[in-house]
Amino acid sequence: MSDPDPVVVLITFPVDNDVKEFAANLVSEGIVACVTILSEVESFYRWAGQVERTKERQLLVKTTADKVNHLRNRVTELHPYDVPEFLVLSVLEGDERYLAWIKDAIADEGS
Repeated sequence: MSDPDPVVVLITFPVDNDVKEFAANLVSEGIVACVTILSEVESFYRWAGQVERTKERQLLVKTTADKVNHLRNRVTELHPYDVPEFLVLSVLEGDERYLAWIKDAIADEGS
């Protein structure tokens, strides 16, 4: 089996829901190594033909490419939005020790 590539997944989450529980579930289930919860942001977007404005939290989720489908399924199950943001960004390079930690953190929890 090839070494799984690290990825970063962007997910937004409404400020009036329990983002800490959401993040803790993903980490404790071994799907992700880390979820960074950024301060409140304001998003403007088009939904159902209207321009909407919502206060959200931006999540930076560190995982590996082989966990993306599992993560997508859990986000669909746990997230309060009908269509949550789920953008997967490739990691071109990084500190080798940090990238190894991402892989090891997921392997430790997922076994």
